[in-house]
Amino acid sequence: MTFNSSILIKAFSVGTFSTLAILASMNPAQAFSFKMTSGIAGANGELNQGAFSEFYADAGTTTVDFNDGKLPTGDAFASYSFSSTSNKSSVRANKWAPTYASLEEGDSNVLKANKNDSNYLAVFSGNDVIIDLKENLNYFGINWGAAHKDNTYSFFKGDTLLQAFSTADIEAGGGFQHYNTAHGGSGMGSKDGAQGNGYAHFYSDSADELFDRIVISQFGGGGFETDNHSFHVGSDRFTGFEPQDVPEPASLLGLAAIAGIAAAKRKRSQSA
Repeated sequence: MTFNSSILIKAFSVGTFSTLAILASMNPAQAFSFKMTSGIAGANGELNQGAFSEFYADAGTTTVDFNDGKLPTGDAFASYSFSSTSNKSSVRANKWAPTYASLEEGDSNVLKANKNDSNYLAVFSGNDVIIDLKENLNYFGINWGAAHKDNTYSFFKGDTLLQAFSTADIEAGGGFQHYNTAHGGSGMGSKDGAQGNGYAHFYSDSADELFDRIVISQFGGGGFETDNHSFHVGSDRFTGFEPQDVPEPASLLGLAAIAGIAAAKRKRSQSA
């Protein structure tokens, strides 16, 4: 994974250097697993709201669908905030919304992307989204679409970075569930001029990997489009899937930069 050096310089802080020490002592075995699926339709069978988690109706699961056009803040179970005052990252509705794919009628092998008419969350370089959770989680799922190179998720317990995943990790793990020609585009996360879409599940393999903060970042050009975020509270490993071997993240330096952003955001919040 290639990171812009100016972004790294801006992100470094005292918190970042302390995180480097944390990263150096991390167990090389993956703390998390991930799995890509098509997800499922909405509660009433809607196909135009993007994909939802197969676990969204389970006890202990909270889902944010952004359909009201706003980010949950303040006392919400999952409180969202931006790392910058820039208004480029936002909740919006347009053709780049992540899509749900259903099987073509009469064909068990062909997935057809259904247009998403609902609001979704778009994140751009320099304005990360930080999600602070009121309880420890063992699972986070999102409809990930119009995938771009260096879309990145980072999972924290307090200010300690546990794990991060990027588009490169999904590609190395088998790729996205379907590729939507409506998005267009090229490069990582795309195939034959269509951009990757699907439902991504990230989950803890043990009680040591419970998390209470997620940072959604985009490094470089393009955006990071997601919808229908599902959060599952837990005190032990997530049991919806079995643990899997997943690729090791491509850049520890990049992870340190992400950690610095989150640490700086926490310090600003505490000062306020």
